[in-house]
Amino acid sequence: MTSTKIASVRYQPLNLPLIEPFAIATGTQYQVENVVVQITLEDGTLGLGEAAPFPAVSGETQQSTLAMLGELEKHLLQKDVKSWRTLAKELEQLAPQAPAARCGLEMAILDALCKHYQMPLYVFFGGVQTELKTDLTITAGDEAHAAASARSIVERGFSVIKVKTEGVDVDYDLRRLQAIHKAAPGTKLIVDGNCGYNLARAQDFVNRATEAEIPVILLEQPLPRESWEDLAVLATNCPFPIAADESARGAQDVSRLAQDRSASVVNIKLMKCGVLEAMQMAALAQVHGLGLMIGGMVESILAMTFSAHFAAGVGGFEYIDLDTPLFIREHPFKGGFTQTGELLQLNPTIAGHGVSLTSPLP
Repeated sequence: MTSTKIASVRYQPLNLPLIEPFAIATGTQYQVENVVVQITLEDGTLGLGEAAPFPAVSGETQQSTLAMLGELEKHLLQKDVKSWRTLAKELEQLAPQAPAARCGLEMAILDALCKHYQMPLYVFFGGVQTELKTDLTITAGDEAHAAASARSIVERGFSVIKVKTEGVDVDYDLRRLQAIHKAAPGTKLIVDGNCGYNLARAQDFVNRATEAEIPVILLEQPLPRESWEDLAVLATNCPFPIAADESARGAQDVSRLAQDRSASVVNIKLMKCGVLEAMQMAALAQVHGLGLMIGGMVESILAMTFSAHFAAGVGGFEYIDLDTPLFIREHPFKGGFTQTGELLQLNPTIAGHGVSLTSPLP
């Protein structure tokens, strides 16, 4: 039997140009500064992963991620990827404050494992479906930018628009939403506050958006991460579902959200917690009757395709936010999901996640 032990771990910066800055309430990213991870098994199988640190969210940077990978590499050599759950738990113990670095390694490990056994990654996760429909995001900006973006998004075949708000000026946020609704009246809106509101402003926003009949289908993380009680208050006075993002970084958070009834949807981003923890979050959310959303940081087609395999394989994800490859001007990969408008399609026959580097790391 060929060996599934890890023979080498390689990683290098993944710097990619953005078409436009990716602006949210807590910060702006002007280019992708991620890390690509490559694991080689003793049988020659390559596994590929991506670490996407977002300093404004997790505090991780590209440099801190590279340094952490240097530490974790030593632990992984000669470990067997068949024991991937054990490896994931060990990585969490070794690097609890570096979820993006861990996630990049977990992705590469699972890609290699599935390739070794000639299994598509979505099948590994459960094989529920091979297609998803994603939204497309309008980042923070003025009304004219928002309206122009909305018209373009509709022309590109999307029916759900995600809107980043700033949370400081409710009047301004509502004017942007109204401009978007006017420019794209047939679309549904996901509003992402990125922790920008306090309770009073959030409630004011909810009330006025409802009165204006703006078609909001989901309000994502309007309040700061630790505002558990205020989030529960808002949830009882909001006619549309609230999704927890920054407040849902692990399974314990999901339990608290369910207990407090402070959110009805959990936004799972693999970079917040790693793959194994994300699986546990999804299972726990479903047990408690919470809805599922899949999202990400500013990630290339590599990490986004992995997340698409995760969501499609597990199933039950109602909200799909896997759009950041559309913000990236160019990348060094081939393969990945195919996209026609909002429809993402996975290749049902390719082993692993199906993304490879045009030139493997040396």
